[in-house]
Amino acid sequence: MISRRLPRLLRLLPAAWPAPSPGSGSRRTSGSSRGSMNVFDREMKRRQRRWAGSLQDSHLFDYLRDEVGGRVADRVYDIARTFPLALDIGGGKSHIAEHLSKEVVERLFLTDVSEKTLRRRTDIPTHCVLADEEFLPFPENTFDLVVSSLSLHWINDLPAALRQIHQVLKPDGVFIGAMVGGETLYELRCSLQLAETEREGGFSPHVSPYTAVTDLGNLLGQAGFNMLTVDIDDVQVHYPGLTEVMTDLQGMGESNCAWNRKSLLHRDSMLAAAAIYKEMYGNEDGSVPATFDILYMIGWKPHESQAKPAKRGSATSSFRNLSEIKPPAP
Repeated sequence: MISRRLPRLLRLLPAAWPAPSPGSGSRRTSGSSRGSMNVFDREMKRRQRRWAGSLQDSHLFDYLRDEVGGRVADRVYDIARTFPLALDIGGGKSHIAEHLSKEVVERLFLTDVSEKTLRRRTDIPTHCVLADEEFLPFPENTFDLVVSSLSLHWINDLPAALRQIHQVLKPDGVFIGAMVGGETLYELRCSLQLAETEREGGFSPHVSPYTAVTDLGNLLGQAGFNMLTVDIDDVQVHYPGLTEVMTDLQGMGESNCAWNRKSLLHRDSMLAAAAIYKEMYGNEDGSVPATFDILYMIGWKPHESQAKPAKRGSATSSFRNLSEIKPPAP
């Protein structure tokens, strides 16, 4: 659990991506120009990130990205090699790079959709580029390493984005990423649905849809990556109540931006949801838990020097005979 104390209030790690943020526009549906899924309003997300980055105390809302960025950086160190040129997609305030050293990454390109959140906080020579995660403005075979933390869950066409990442990597380059997925925020989702059904006779989605961990490996494989690794952190955190969660989410620029989002959440429904949340999931100390999953992925761009799996049917022993196999003599 990660927590930090703020004046007059103990705010714990937020675990929701619901509710519209200030300045949200009208709701509409639109088809993608490429014929792909178009779930999120990318312009709305850009405005949310810009608004959050312009806050005077915006650093108070960086704790989730800093924590997950550190865990992504740990996976970079596990590879035990030096990367001459790296790319951080949706890196914002260098949430991954601040945990890396020049001995691991010699030069870095940092991208984000908002100029307000695009800041360098590392000793690594860094080039900041204003770019959308869905359209990477880099040539093929450019980077030795691509990383991303907590930005891919807002992409409309994730398969195409992964293919672009694969394209800009050099052969034998590696992609290491983290995104929100799975059964994240089931407590919040259930509470909001029950409250709106009771007070308004129906409910609208307030929590973003997430990629399932079972799908992530398939998506990476279809994009051309091999030697895949996918793992998940199942994290439960606690916070005082629903209002504090919404406030922190807006400060993080992580409010819902789906096209089918509801333009507002009625006060009665909010109060009912907060009461249902505490009744169904509340802790003895008055706090409420929120469960969310962080999906971590590692994929390599193929190269002839990489180890290859043995051909099908080339095994010399059967699993049925494992107990009979003797270890080699010391």
